[in-house]
Amino acid sequence: MSVRVRFAPSPTGPLHIGGVRTALFNYLFAKKNNGEFILRIEDTDQTRYVEGAEKYIKESLNWLGLNLDESPDIGGKHEPYKQSERREIYEKYIRILIENKKAYYAFDTSEELDAMREKLQEQKSSVQQYNSFTRGEMKNSFTLSEDEVNQKISSGESFVVRFDMPANRVVEMNDIIRGKISVNTSTLDDKVLFKSDGLPTYHLANIVDDHLMEITHVIRGEEWLPSMPLHVLLYEAFGWNPPLFAHLPLILKPNGKGKLSKRDGDQLGFPVFPMNWEDPQSKEIFSGYKEWGYLPQAVNNMLAFLGWNPGTEQEVFSVEELAQLFDLEKVQKGGAKFDPEKTKWFNQQHLKELSTSELSKIFFEDLKNRGIETDISFVEKIVELVRERAVFVKDLWDLGNYFFEAPKEYDPKALKKNWKEETPDIIKKVVDLLSNISDFSSNNIEEEVKKWIEENELGFGKVLNPVRLLIVGTTSGPHLFDIIELVGKEQVISRMKEGLLKNS
Repeated sequence: MSVRVRFAPSPTGPLHIGGVRTALFNYLFAKKNNGEFILRIEDTDQTRYVEGAEKYIKESLNWLGLNLDESPDIGGKHEPYKQSERREIYEKYIRILIENKKAYYAFDTSEELDAMREKLQEQKSSVQQYNSFTRGEMKNSFTLSEDEVNQKISSGESFVVRFDMPANRVVEMNDIIRGKISVNTSTLDDKVLFKSDGLPTYHLANIVDDHLMEITHVIRGEEWLPSMPLHVLLYEAFGWNPPLFAHLPLILKPNGKGKLSKRDGDQLGFPVFPMNWEDPQSKEIFSGYKEWGYLPQAVNNMLAFLGWNPGTEQEVFSVEELAQLFDLEKVQKGGAKFDPEKTKWFNQQHLKELSTSELSKIFFEDLKNRGIETDISFVEKIVELVRERAVFVKDLWDLGNYFFEAPKEYDPKALKKNWKEETPDIIKKVVDLLSNISDFSSNNIEEEVKKWIEENELGFGKVLNPVRLLIVGTTSGPHLFDIIELVGKEQVISRMKEGLLKNS
Protein backbone atom coordinates (compact mmCIF):
# COMPACT_ATOMS: atom_id res chain seq x y z
CA MET A 1 0.00 0.00 0.00
CA SER A 2 1.43 3.36 -1.02
CA VAL A 3 1.08 5.80 1.87
CA ARG A 4 -0.85 8.99 1.12
CA VAL A 5 -1.61 11.53 3.85
CA ARG A 6 -3.15 14.97 3.78
CA PHE A 7 -3.11 18.16 5.79
CA ALA A 8 -6.54 19.73 5.38
CA PRO A 9 -6.83 23.11 7.15
CA SER A 10 -9.73 25.52 6.90
CA PRO A 11 -8.75 29.09 5.91
CA THR A 12 -10.54 30.64 8.89
CA GLY A 13 -7.51 32.41 10.36
CA PRO A 14 -3.81 31.92 11.06
CA LEU A 15 -2.30 28.46 11.41
CA HIS A 16 -1.88 27.70 15.13
CA ILE A 17 1.09 25.53 16.14
CA GLY A 18 -1.37 22.73 16.92
CA GLY A 19 -2.19 22.72 13.22
CA VAL A 20 1.47 23.02 12.31
CA ARG A 21 2.24 19.94 14.41
CA THR A 22 -0.52 18.03 12.61
CA ALA A 23 1.03 19.02 9.28
CA LEU A 24 4.48 18.02 10.55
CA PHE A 25 3.37 14.58 11.77
CA ASN A 26 1.66 13.92 8.43
CA TYR A 27 4.81 15.03 6.60
CA LEU A 28 7.13 12.88 8.75
CA PHE A 29 4.89 9.83 8.35
CA ALA A 30 4.79 10.28 4.58
CA LYS A 31 8.58 10.65 4.31
CA LYS A 32 9.21 7.70 6.64
CA ASN A 33 7.10 5.50 4.34
CA ASN A 34 8.16 6.97 0.99
CA GLY A 35 4.62 8.26 0.66
CA GLU A 36 2.95 11.45 -0.53
CA PHE A 37 2.03 14.54 1.49
CA ILE A 38 -0.97 16.49 0.22
CA LEU A 39 -2.41 19.90 1.08
CA ARG A 40 -6.18 20.23 0.72
CA ILE A 41 -7.96 23.47 1.58
CA GLU A 42 -11.30 22.80 3.28
CA ASP A 43 -13.17 26.03 2.55
CA THR A 44 -16.78 24.89 2.33
CA ASP A 45 -17.76 27.09 5.29
CA GLN A 46 -17.71 30.39 3.44
CA THR A 47 -19.19 32.27 6.43
CA ARG A 48 -15.93 31.73 8.36
CA TYR A 49 -13.56 32.32 5.44
CA VAL A 50 -10.81 34.85 6.31
CA GLU A 51 -9.03 36.79 3.59
CA GLY A 52 -5.33 35.95 3.42
CA ALA A 53 -5.56 32.81 5.57
CA GLU A 54 -4.99 30.35 2.71
CA LYS A 55 -1.88 32.25 1.57
CA TYR A 56 -0.64 32.33 5.17
CA ILE A 57 -1.03 28.54 5.50
CA LYS A 58 0.98 27.92 2.33
CA GLU A 59 3.73 30.40 3.28
CA SER A 60 4.02 28.85 6.75
CA LEU A 61 4.45 25.32 5.38
CA ASN A 62 7.00 26.63 2.90
CA TRP A 63 9.00 28.44 5.63
CA LEU A 64 9.06 25.25 7.72
CA GLY A 65 10.29 23.25 4.74
CA LEU A 66 7.32 20.86 4.74
CA ASN A 67 7.38 20.30 1.01
CA LEU A 68 4.15 19.22 -0.64
CA ASP A 69 3.61 16.56 -3.28
CA GLU A 70 0.13 17.72 -4.29
CA SER A 71 -1.69 20.98 -3.51
CA PRO A 72 -3.91 23.68 -5.01
CA ASP A 73 -0.79 25.36 -6.45
CA ILE A 74 1.13 22.26 -7.52
CA GLY A 75 -1.87 20.31 -8.76
CA GLY A 76 -1.98 16.52 -8.93
CA LYS A 77 -3.96 13.55 -10.16
CA HIS A 78 -6.93 14.31 -7.87
CA GLU A 79 -7.31 18.06 -8.38
CA PRO A 80 -8.91 20.40 -7.58
CA TYR A 81 -7.56 20.54 -4.02
CA LYS A 82 -9.90 23.26 -2.79
CA GLN A 83 -13.26 22.01 -1.61
CA SER A 84 -15.10 25.10 -2.86
CA GLU A 85 -14.13 23.97 -6.38
CA ARG A 86 -15.50 20.43 -5.90
CA ARG A 87 -19.23 21.23 -5.47
CA GLU A 88 -20.42 18.98 -8.31
CA ILE A 89 -18.53 16.03 -6.85
CA TYR A 90 -20.28 16.37 -3.49
CA GLU A 91 -23.70 16.74 -5.14
CA LYS A 92 -23.14 13.42 -6.88
CA TYR A 93 -22.27 11.60 -3.67
CA ILE A 94 -25.01 13.11 -1.51
CA ARG A 95 -27.52 11.83 -4.10
CA ILE A 96 -26.02 8.34 -3.76
CA LEU A 97 -26.60 8.41 0.01
CA ILE A 98 -30.19 9.63 -0.41
CA GLU A 99 -30.97 7.00 -3.05
CA ASN A 100 -29.55 4.28 -0.80
CA LYS A 101 -31.61 5.52 2.18
CA LYS A 102 -28.47 6.44 4.12
CA ALA A 103 -29.36 10.12 4.25
CA TYR A 104 -32.59 12.13 4.14
CA TYR A 105 -34.03 15.59 3.52
CA ALA A 106 -34.96 17.78 6.49
CA PHE A 107 -36.97 21.00 6.13
CA ASP A 108 -36.99 22.21 9.76
CA THR A 109 -36.53 25.92 10.31
CA SER A 110 -34.13 27.25 12.93
CA GLU A 111 -37.15 28.21 15.07
CA GLU A 112 -38.53 24.67 14.88
CA LEU A 113 -35.14 23.22 15.84
CA ASP A 114 -34.92 25.57 18.83
CA ALA A 115 -38.44 24.60 19.89
CA MET A 116 -37.51 20.90 19.70
CA ARG A 117 -34.46 21.42 21.92
CA GLU A 118 -36.43 23.48 24.46
CA LYS A 119 -39.11 20.79 24.65
CA LEU A 120 -36.50 18.09 25.28
CA GLN A 121 -34.92 20.19 28.02
CA GLU A 122 -38.30 20.82 29.68
CA GLN A 123 -39.02 17.09 29.59
CA LYS A 124 -35.51 16.47 31.00
CA SER A 125 -35.14 13.88 28.26
CA SER A 126 -31.94 11.88 28.03
CA VAL A 127 -32.09 12.65 24.31
CA GLN A 128 -31.10 16.23 23.50
CA GLN A 129 -30.49 16.08 19.76
CA TYR A 130 -31.90 15.41 16.30
CA ASN A 131 -31.68 11.63 15.91
CA SER A 132 -33.65 8.42 15.42
CA PHE A 133 -35.65 9.14 18.59
CA THR A 134 -36.71 12.70 17.73
CA ARG A 135 -36.78 12.83 13.92
CA GLY A 136 -40.31 11.37 13.90
CA GLU A 137 -41.65 14.68 15.27
CA MET A 138 -39.83 16.89 12.76
CA LYS A 139 -40.27 17.84 9.08
CA ASN A 140 -38.21 15.38 7.08
CA SER A 141 -38.30 12.42 4.73
CA PHE A 142 -39.50 10.17 7.57
CA THR A 143 -42.60 12.24 8.36
CA LEU A 144 -43.40 13.58 4.88
CA SER A 145 -44.51 11.62 1.85
CA GLU A 146 -42.25 11.38 -1.18
CA ASP A 147 -44.61 13.73 -3.08
CA GLU A 148 -44.46 16.29 -0.24
CA VAL A 149 -40.66 16.13 -0.17
CA ASN A 150 -40.43 16.60 -3.95
CA GLN A 151 -42.93 19.45 -3.86
CA LYS A 152 -40.97 21.30 -1.18
CA ILE A 153 -37.73 20.88 -3.10
CA SER A 154 -39.23 22.00 -6.43
CA SER A 155 -40.83 25.04 -4.80
CA GLY A 156 -37.40 26.14 -3.53
CA GLU A 157 -38.03 25.55 0.15
CA SER A 158 -34.85 25.54 2.20
CA PHE A 159 -33.58 22.15 3.29
CA VAL A 160 -30.56 20.27 4.57
CA VAL A 161 -29.57 16.64 4.10
CA ARG A 162 -28.94 14.66 7.30
CA PHE A 163 -27.23 11.33 7.85
CA ASP A 164 -29.54 8.48 8.85
CA MET A 165 -27.73 7.49 12.03
CA PRO A 166 -28.68 3.90 12.89
CA ALA A 167 -30.38 3.45 16.27
CA ASN A 168 -28.67 1.77 19.22
CA ARG A 169 -25.78 0.19 17.37
CA VAL A 170 -22.25 -0.23 18.75
CA VAL A 171 -19.60 1.04 16.34
CA GLU A 172 -16.23 -0.69 16.81
CA MET A 173 -13.24 1.33 15.66
CA ASN A 174 -9.45 1.29 15.91
CA ASP A 175 -7.11 4.23 16.33
CA ILE A 176 -3.34 3.76 15.83
CA ILE A 177 -2.61 5.92 18.88
CA ARG A 178 -5.59 5.16 21.14
CA GLY A 179 -6.34 1.55 20.30
CA LYS A 180 -9.87 0.12 20.21
CA ILE A 181 -12.79 2.53 20.61
CA SER A 182 -16.48 1.59 20.93
CA VAL A 183 -19.35 4.08 20.61
CA ASN A 184 -23.11 3.45 20.79
CA THR A 185 -24.97 5.35 18.07
CA SER A 186 -27.70 6.31 20.56
CA THR A 187 -25.27 9.01 21.74
CA LEU A 188 -24.91 10.42 18.23
CA ASP A 189 -27.13 12.75 16.22
CA ASP A 190 -28.22 12.81 12.60
CA LYS A 191 -25.47 15.16 11.47
CA VAL A 192 -26.11 17.59 8.62
CA LEU A 193 -24.14 16.46 5.56
CA PHE A 194 -25.38 19.02 3.06
CA LYS A 195 -26.31 22.59 3.93
CA SER A 196 -29.04 24.83 2.65
CA ASP A 197 -26.46 26.88 0.73
CA GLY A 198 -25.76 23.90 -1.54
CA LEU A 199 -22.37 23.11 -0.02
CA PRO A 200 -21.42 20.03 2.00
CA THR A 201 -20.46 20.12 5.66
CA TYR A 202 -17.00 19.07 6.77
CA HIS A 203 -18.18 15.51 7.38
CA LEU A 204 -19.34 14.67 3.87
CA ALA A 205 -16.64 16.60 2.00
CA ASN A 206 -13.93 15.14 4.19
CA ILE A 207 -14.98 11.53 3.61
CA VAL A 208 -15.56 11.90 -0.12
CA ASP A 209 -12.27 13.71 -0.68
CA ASP A 210 -10.22 11.32 1.43
CA HIS A 211 -11.64 8.39 -0.52
CA LEU A 212 -11.24 9.93 -3.97
CA MET A 213 -7.74 11.21 -3.15
CA GLU A 214 -6.77 7.70 -1.98
CA ILE A 215 -5.78 8.83 1.52
CA THR A 216 -4.45 5.84 3.44
CA HIS A 217 -3.98 7.42 6.88
CA VAL A 218 -5.96 10.22 8.49
CA ILE A 219 -3.67 11.87 11.05
CA ARG A 220 -5.48 14.73 12.78
CA GLY A 221 -6.04 16.42 16.13
CA GLU A 222 -7.83 14.92 19.12
CA GLU A 223 -10.71 17.38 18.67
CA TRP A 224 -11.88 15.29 15.69
CA LEU A 225 -12.12 12.07 17.71
CA PRO A 226 -15.91 12.54 18.36
CA SER A 227 -16.43 12.64 14.57
CA MET A 228 -14.74 9.30 14.00
CA PRO A 229 -17.88 7.10 14.46
CA LEU A 230 -19.83 9.17 11.94
CA HIS A 231 -16.96 9.03 9.47
CA VAL A 232 -16.59 5.26 9.83
CA LEU A 233 -20.34 4.86 9.25
CA LEU A 234 -20.19 7.13 6.21
CA TYR A 235 -17.48 4.95 4.68
CA GLU A 236 -19.70 1.97 5.36
CA ALA A 237 -22.71 3.73 3.81
CA PHE A 238 -20.76 4.27 0.60
CA GLY A 239 -19.39 0.73 0.64
CA TRP A 240 -15.79 2.00 0.92
CA ASN A 241 -12.92 0.78 3.09
CA PRO A 242 -11.97 3.49 5.59
CA PRO A 243 -8.39 4.75 5.97
CA LEU A 244 -6.44 4.13 9.17
CA PHE A 245 -7.01 6.81 11.82
CA ALA A 246 -4.59 8.42 14.27
CA HIS A 247 -5.78 11.21 16.58
CA LEU A 248 -2.98 13.35 18.01
CA PRO A 249 -3.01 14.56 21.64
CA LEU A 250 -3.75 18.16 22.55
CA ILE A 251 -1.01 20.73 23.04
CA LEU A 252 -1.54 22.09 26.54
CA LYS A 253 -0.72 25.43 28.16
CA PRO A 254 2.68 25.59 29.95
CA ASN A 255 0.95 24.93 33.28
CA GLY A 256 -0.78 21.88 31.82
CA LYS A 257 -4.25 23.31 32.48
CA GLY A 258 -6.23 23.37 29.27
CA LYS A 259 -5.53 23.52 25.56
CA LEU A 260 -2.98 26.06 24.31
CA SER A 261 -5.08 28.72 22.61
CA LYS A 262 -4.40 31.30 19.93
CA ARG A 263 -4.53 34.05 22.57
CA ASP A 264 -2.12 32.41 25.01
CA GLY A 265 1.05 33.27 23.13
CA ASP A 266 1.17 37.05 23.25
CA GLN A 267 -0.46 37.04 26.69
CA LEU A 268 2.17 34.67 28.13
CA GLY A 269 5.13 36.02 26.16
CA PHE A 270 5.81 33.49 23.38
CA PRO A 271 4.53 32.90 19.82
CA VAL A 272 1.90 30.28 18.97
CA PHE A 273 1.90 30.96 15.21
CA PRO A 274 4.61 30.04 12.69
CA MET A 275 4.70 33.57 11.23
CA ASN A 276 3.31 36.99 12.08
CA TRP A 277 -0.40 37.30 11.33
CA GLU A 278 -2.27 40.56 10.86
CA ASP A 279 -6.01 40.22 11.42
CA PRO A 280 -7.64 41.69 8.29
CA GLN A 281 -10.53 43.11 10.32
CA SER A 282 -8.99 44.46 13.53
CA LYS A 283 -5.46 44.91 12.07
CA GLU A 284 -4.20 43.34 15.30
CA ILE A 285 -0.83 41.61 14.81
CA PHE A 286 -0.13 38.22 16.37
CA SER A 287 3.56 37.33 16.62
CA GLY A 288 5.14 34.34 14.91
CA TYR A 289 8.18 32.14 15.37
CA LYS A 290 9.84 33.39 12.19
CA GLU A 291 9.77 37.03 13.26
CA TRP A 292 10.89 36.15 16.79
CA GLY A 293 14.05 34.77 15.23
CA TYR A 294 13.43 31.04 15.55
CA LEU A 295 14.97 28.75 12.97
CA PRO A 296 12.41 26.59 11.11
CA GLN A 297 14.38 23.43 11.91
CA ALA A 298 14.18 24.27 15.63
CA VAL A 299 10.40 24.81 15.43
CA ASN A 300 9.97 21.45 13.70
CA ASN A 301 12.18 19.73 16.29
CA MET A 302 10.24 21.29 19.18
CA LEU A 303 6.85 20.38 17.71
CA ALA A 304 7.90 16.80 17.00
CA PHE A 305 8.56 16.32 20.72
CA LEU A 306 5.10 17.57 21.68
CA GLY A 307 3.44 14.20 22.03
CA TRP A 308 6.11 11.99 20.44
CA ASN A 309 9.50 10.73 21.48
CA PRO A 310 11.91 8.44 19.59
CA GLY A 311 12.81 6.65 22.80
CA THR A 312 16.48 7.68 22.69
CA GLU A 313 18.61 10.12 24.68
CA GLN A 314 19.09 12.33 21.61
CA GLU A 315 16.81 15.35 21.38
CA VAL A 316 18.23 17.49 18.58
CA PHE A 317 17.24 16.28 15.11
CA SER A 318 16.94 17.58 11.58
CA VAL A 319 13.62 17.01 9.81
CA GLU A 320 15.27 14.27 7.76
CA GLU A 321 16.42 12.50 10.94
CA LEU A 322 12.97 12.88 12.51
CA ALA A 323 11.38 11.29 9.44
CA GLN A 324 13.66 8.26 9.67
CA LEU A 325 12.64 7.62 13.29
CA PHE A 326 9.00 8.73 13.27
CA ASP A 327 6.48 6.15 14.42
CA LEU A 328 2.79 6.87 15.05
CA GLU A 329 2.65 4.10 17.63
CA LYS A 330 5.10 6.10 19.77
CA VAL A 331 2.78 9.10 19.89
CA GLN A 332 1.35 9.53 23.40
CA LYS A 333 -2.37 9.64 24.19
CA GLY A 334 -2.24 12.33 26.89
CA GLY A 335 -1.85 16.03 26.25
CA ALA A 336 1.63 17.48 25.73
CA LYS A 337 2.61 20.55 27.79
CA PHE A 338 4.12 23.37 25.78
CA ASP A 339 7.41 24.57 27.27
CA PRO A 340 8.58 28.04 26.08
CA GLU A 341 12.03 27.66 27.65
CA LYS A 342 12.58 24.27 26.04
CA THR A 343 11.60 25.85 22.73
CA LYS A 344 14.39 28.43 23.18
CA TRP A 345 16.78 25.60 24.04
CA PHE A 346 15.94 23.82 20.79
CA ASN A 347 16.66 27.01 18.87
CA GLN A 348 20.00 27.47 20.61
CA GLN A 349 21.01 23.89 19.80
CA HIS A 350 20.12 24.29 16.12
CA LEU A 351 21.90 27.64 16.02
CA LYS A 352 25.04 25.91 17.30
CA GLU A 353 24.77 23.34 14.52
CA LEU A 354 24.92 26.02 11.82
CA SER A 355 28.37 26.59 10.37
CA THR A 356 29.98 29.97 11.04
CA SER A 357 29.51 30.74 7.34
CA GLU A 358 25.77 29.96 7.41
CA LEU A 359 25.19 31.89 10.63
CA SER A 360 27.24 34.85 9.41
CA LYS A 361 25.12 35.17 6.28
CA ILE A 362 21.97 35.41 8.40
CA PHE A 363 23.60 37.91 10.80
CA PHE A 364 24.92 39.88 7.83
CA GLU A 365 21.32 40.42 6.67
CA ASP A 366 20.34 41.47 10.20
CA LEU A 367 23.17 44.04 10.18
CA LYS A 368 22.03 45.40 6.80
CA ASN A 369 18.53 45.85 8.22
CA ARG A 370 20.11 47.86 11.05
CA GLY A 371 21.80 50.13 8.51
CA ILE A 372 25.30 48.81 9.22
CA GLU A 373 27.65 48.38 6.27
CA THR A 374 30.41 45.83 6.70
CA ASP A 375 31.93 42.85 4.90
CA ILE A 376 31.12 39.19 5.41
CA SER A 377 34.67 38.18 6.39
CA PHE A 378 34.60 40.64 9.30
CA VAL A 379 31.16 39.34 10.34
CA GLU A 380 32.44 35.75 10.31
CA LYS A 381 35.23 36.65 12.75
CA ILE A 382 32.74 38.26 15.13
CA VAL A 383 30.27 35.38 14.89
CA GLU A 384 33.04 32.93 15.75
CA LEU A 385 33.74 34.87 18.95
CA VAL A 386 30.21 35.48 20.27
CA ARG A 387 28.01 32.67 18.88
CA GLU A 388 28.32 30.30 21.86
CA ARG A 389 25.95 32.32 24.06
CA ALA A 390 23.39 33.16 21.35
CA VAL A 391 19.88 31.70 21.50
CA PHE A 392 18.60 33.68 18.50
CA VAL A 393 20.40 35.32 15.58
CA LYS A 394 19.32 38.70 16.97
CA ASP A 395 21.30 37.87 20.13
CA LEU A 396 24.47 38.16 18.06
CA TRP A 397 23.83 41.90 17.93
CA ASP A 398 23.31 42.12 21.68
CA LEU A 399 26.46 40.06 22.25
CA GLY A 400 28.64 41.87 19.72
CA ASN A 401 27.22 45.30 18.87
CA TYR A 402 30.39 46.95 20.27
CA PHE A 403 32.31 45.66 17.24
CA PHE A 404 30.28 48.08 15.11
CA GLU A 405 29.66 51.03 17.44
CA ALA A 406 31.21 52.52 20.56
CA PRO A 407 29.32 51.92 23.81
CA LYS A 408 26.87 54.71 24.59
CA GLU A 409 26.99 53.95 28.30
CA TYR A 410 28.91 51.78 30.74
CA ASP A 411 27.62 49.07 33.06
CA PRO A 412 27.17 51.05 36.32
CA LYS A 413 27.99 48.10 38.60
CA ALA A 414 31.12 47.25 36.62
CA LEU A 415 32.14 50.91 36.59
CA LYS A 416 31.77 51.27 40.36
CA LYS A 417 33.75 48.08 40.95
CA ASN A 418 36.60 48.70 38.50
CA TRP A 419 37.03 52.48 38.21
CA LYS A 420 39.37 53.58 41.00
CA GLU A 421 41.31 56.76 41.73
CA GLU A 422 44.40 55.53 39.89
CA THR A 423 42.47 54.12 36.89
CA PRO A 424 42.58 57.27 34.65
CA ASP A 425 46.38 57.36 34.89
CA ILE A 426 46.59 53.63 34.03
CA ILE A 427 44.28 54.09 31.02
CA LYS A 428 46.41 56.99 29.69
CA LYS A 429 49.50 54.80 29.85
CA VAL A 430 47.73 51.90 28.11
CA VAL A 431 46.62 54.32 25.36
CA ASP A 432 50.27 55.35 24.85
CA LEU A 433 51.32 51.71 24.83
CA LEU A 434 48.70 50.68 22.23
CA SER A 435 49.55 53.70 20.07
CA ASN A 436 53.11 52.46 19.70
CA ILE A 437 52.25 48.84 18.82
CA SER A 438 52.64 48.31 15.07
CA ASP A 439 51.70 44.61 14.95
CA PHE A 440 48.07 44.97 16.07
CA SER A 441 47.28 41.25 16.16
CA SER A 442 45.58 39.72 19.18
CA ASN A 443 48.58 37.61 20.23
CA ASN A 444 51.08 40.44 19.92
CA ILE A 445 48.87 42.99 21.72
CA GLU A 446 48.32 40.50 24.55
CA GLU A 447 52.03 39.84 24.86
CA GLU A 448 52.94 43.55 24.92
CA VAL A 449 50.19 44.59 27.37
CA LYS A 450 50.77 41.73 29.82
CA LYS A 451 54.52 42.36 29.71
CA TRP A 452 53.87 46.03 30.56
CA ILE A 453 51.52 45.07 33.44
CA GLU A 454 54.12 42.74 34.94
CA GLU A 455 56.95 45.29 34.58
CA ASN A 456 54.84 47.88 36.41
CA GLU A 457 53.75 45.34 39.04
CA LEU A 458 50.04 45.97 38.41
CA GLY A 459 47.27 43.39 38.74
CA PHE A 460 45.78 42.13 35.46
CA GLY A 461 42.22 42.84 36.63
CA LYS A 462 43.20 46.36 37.69
CA VAL A 463 44.22 47.13 34.10
CA LEU A 464 42.25 44.85 31.80
CA ASN A 465 38.79 45.25 33.39
CA PRO A 466 38.61 49.07 32.94
CA VAL A 467 40.15 48.74 29.45
CA ARG A 468 37.40 46.26 28.46
CA LEU A 469 34.78 48.49 30.09
CA LEU A 470 35.71 51.47 27.90
CA ILE A 471 35.89 49.45 24.69
CA VAL A 472 32.86 47.18 25.22
CA GLY A 473 30.69 48.91 27.83
CA THR A 474 30.80 45.97 30.25
CA THR A 475 33.38 43.58 31.70
CA SER A 476 32.02 40.40 30.08
CA GLY A 477 32.50 39.00 26.61
CA PRO A 478 35.05 37.15 24.47
CA HIS A 479 38.83 37.30 24.82
CA LEU A 480 39.72 40.99 25.25
CA PHE A 481 42.67 41.03 22.87
CA ASP A 482 40.60 39.40 20.11
CA ILE A 483 38.12 42.25 20.57
CA ILE A 484 40.90 44.86 20.45
CA GLU A 485 42.28 43.42 17.20
CA LEU A 486 38.87 43.38 15.48
CA VAL A 487 37.75 46.80 16.69
CA GLY A 488 41.06 48.22 15.43
CA LYS A 489 43.74 50.53 16.81
CA GLU A 490 42.13 53.82 15.85
CA GLN A 491 38.71 52.95 17.26
CA VAL A 492 40.10 51.35 20.44
CA ILE A 493 42.20 54.41 21.28
CA SER A 494 39.28 56.72 20.47
CA ARG A 495 36.95 54.80 22.81
CA MET A 496 39.48 54.80 25.63
CA LYS A 497 40.07 58.55 25.31
CA GLU A 498 36.30 59.16 25.22
CA GLY A 499 35.91 56.98 28.33
CA LEU A 500 38.54 59.01 30.15
CA LEU A 501 36.67 62.24 29.44
CA LYS A 502 33.36 60.78 30.67
CA ASN A 503 34.72 59.18 33.82
CA SER A 504 37.48 61.51 35.03
